[in-house]
Amino acid sequence: MRKLNSVSLEQINQYSNNTMLGHLDIKCVEIGEDYIVATMPVDHRTHQPMGLLHGGASAALIESIGSIGSTLLLDISKEVPVGIEINANHIGSVRTGSVKGIGKIVHAGSRTHIWQVDIFDESNNKLICTGRLTVMIVPRS
Repeated sequence: MRKLNSVSLEQINQYSNNTMLGHLDIKCVEIGEDYIVATMPVDHRTHQPMGLLHGGASAALIESIGSIGSTLLLDISKEVPVGIEINANHIGSVRTGSVKGIGKIVHAGSRTHIWQVDIFDESNNKLICTGRLTVMIVPRS
């Protein structure tokens, strides 16, 4: 399995300014050889109308983690990652605080990557959501 390229957390988080990641305050907090960890607040930006974490916010966290990870596996001067399929199973709920997503590369092929991401309530480490992201690798045009 290929290792993720080494980039500082500051660089990754700065790159996310003025994007959905910035709006939702998604922050990359750890990068390993084959995994990414990011956090997201559970507040007015990520709630659904009943005051719970919105499933779409969880999906955004899953896609963000996988996209960051795939970017770190590539020479982005030559190719770019594009999410092509995402699924999310919502297992629990959370109303306040923050969640932590841990994404691990499952498959790092030359044309596709697959990321498994589990999202936990940071206050009690309870699994909230599990999902997968499939990323297509396309030549930079």
